Amino acid sequence: MIKSLRLLSTLFLTGALLVGCAAPAPKLLIEPGRGSGDLGLVIERESGTLGVLDTTARTRLGTIEGLGDLSHASVVFSRDGALAYVFGRDGALTKANLLTGKVEGRVMQAGNSIGGAISTDGRLIVAQNYQPGGVKVFDAGTLEQLADIPAVVDGKASRVVGLADIPHNRFIFSLFDAGQIWIADLADPRQPQLRKFENIGKQPYDSLISPDGRHYIAGLFGEDGLAKMDLWAPELKVERILPNYGRGEQPLPVFKMPHLRGWSIAGRHAYLPAIGRHEVLIVDTDTWKEVGRIPVAGQPVFVMARPDGRQVWVNFAVPDYDTVQVIDTQTRRVVHSMKPGKAVLHMEFTPRGDAVWISARDDHKVVVVDTRSFKTLAELPARSPSGIFFTSRAARTGF
Repeated sequence: MIKSLRLLSTLFLTGALLVGCAAPAPKLLIEPGRGSGDLGLVIERESGTLGVLDTTARTRLGTIEGLGDLSHASVVFSRDGALAYVFGRDGALTKANLLTGKVEGRVMQAGNSIGGAISTDGRLIVAQNYQPGGVKVFDAGTLEQLADIPAVVDGKASRVVGLADIPHNRFIFSLFDAGQIWIADLADPRQPQLRKFENIGKQPYDSLISPDGRHYIAGLFGEDGLAKMDLWAPELKVERILPNYGRGEQPLPVFKMPHLRGWSIAGRHAYLPAIGRHEVLIVDTDTWKEVGRIPVAGQPVFVMARPDGRQVWVNFAVPDYDTVQVIDTQTRRVVHSMKPGKAVLHMEFTPRGDAVWISARDDHKVVVVDTRSFKTLAELPARSPSGIFFTSRAARTGF
């Protein structure tokens, strides 16, 4: 009898172990205890997925699925770099964990969203919306909506663009249809305090904030020139700079408007794409006047500085969107040209600038290039990749 019980017990334990093996616990994307400082994401726009990247080993660690329409997606990171907040074209805000590969939360907060930002203290996520317009504020932990800021002027809703975080849990953004810039102070996120600046120019379509958080610059789709605010000035006001920006002696058709977030500020100079021209403009950031032009292969889209400011990397609109060029900021000349793949949409530097990661959408790959030798270090598979975002952005203003 005792032997029978022992046999049954053994069989039961063996069966339990087999059941456990047949249904293992969910496997972590990466090993427990690993840090997140050298991780990143690539947007896979057609499949609605994120590829998780290891920038040290130059490998792809896995895929996060179920993010919807990522045809115009952007990402911000939590302060520890473990969480990504993804703003999708379909209006969804998704919270994804890079360490587990899981979606931890998702809210459909608008009909059409084109980006967002995270607060200085990391507690608030703010989304900018095309449809229905306006800005919404969320708790970063729970994704609970804390505030809705309609961008309504004279009874008409406006699309919001150019949202950026600025110090002390404030956010600045532009109203495309109303020609205004607003600053929202979210010291009490349920009671936003707004400052509004009118008549800043026609149809601000995008903007940037300087790395030190001082200057906010909005590009104008409806007229030439740019609108600038000095956020350190005792009295805030909007100034117009570069009155001929957007124009050339013989303007060419504009195949793609450049992204202002892809401008570079290296030292005391800004490098920006000339709209409708095959040139990169150099602007003195003390006077905000043009001081030079650099001929390039096509119409620039992103003009991005290596973290040390020594190089500026440029990609282009069609028909030259297989090309990337490198400008030396000392000589102000193109020192290297390459064709890393078809339809180069985005570039992202590693934190110290030793390498740049380039998405080639139509070749379904991400290419890693050494910024000193210009040699290809790795090629990783990705389905129609577009934006690349590294967790080092978590420590930068305006990213």
